Amino acid sequence: MTQAAPRPRRSCLYMPGANVKALAKAREIGADALLFDLEDAVAPDAKGEARANVLAALAEGGYGARERIVRINALTTPWGDNDLEAMAGAKPDGLLAPKVNSADDVAAVDEAMTEAGFPKAAALWVMIETPLAILNIKEIAAASKRTRLSVFVMGTNDLAKDLHAKQTAQRTPFLYALSAGVTAARAYGLTAIDGVYNDIQNTDGFIEICRQGLALGFDGKTLIHPSQVEPCNAVFAPAPDEIAEARAVIEAFAAPENAGKGVLKVNGKMTELLHLEQARRTIAIADAIAARG
Repeated sequence: MTQAAPRPRRSCLYMPGANVKALAKAREIGADALLFDLEDAVAPDAKGEARANVLAALAEGGYGARERIVRINALTTPWGDNDLEAMAGAKPDGLLAPKVNSADDVAAVDEAMTEAGFPKAAALWVMIETPLAILNIKEIAAASKRTRLSVFVMGTNDLAKDLHAKQTAQRTPFLYALSAGVTAARAYGLTAIDGVYNDIQNTDGFIEICRQGLALGFDGKTLIHPSQVEPCNAVFAPAPDEIAEARAVIEAFAAPENAGKGVLKVNGKMTELLHLEQARRTIAIADAIAARG
């Protein structure tokens, strides 16, 4: 199942389930999505406590328009089934499933969500973080046609570990995997979210990598610290000149004298119907961001 309309997912901030203060602070942070993490950010002996913390935070509410997604442990772990079943009653906006390697993995989580009582509207996000997931990327994306799958999240740290690759400044070792993820997501109408940036103190480096992710085609980025939210939102939001250009394209094609035309000149540029589609998406995203304040 894919999104009916574009939704801002510029900044997707991981919130460790074991940190009660962080879960409360998230109500004041301007991230588009909050990823309540029960997996990597939680030690094995704290899994149960983290699950209870997230349940309590979701029950209390107060997160406004922020999308609330819970990253559960994989169903193959001792905690995954309990995570999934517990969250069904908490009614988050969706789940993020880690370590997905195949379309069968997607189907298994989707089926478990149905059996646990999740509504069809509940989204399924999946981590693309293993070499096998990259090799099976087309089949994983195609599973969206018969499941709740709507979002890819790139897990570059796990990819680095499994590929024995280095985290270079320009992420050259990961460009194949990142592009494969975006390409498959676009082919099947999914949202594509870029991986995290680990050097919290390096704001300039972070902004540069955000711009690289935008250039690669990502809709947003996963974050590990609140300080990354504001610059990330700025990079992944349509710029004022982009919005103005998009409105000009829409107005030009809507003009009565241009009815039925497939190519126009707008602001001195040859503009086709494909540019009209892009313009409408830009405005939809810009309007959704403006509506959030």
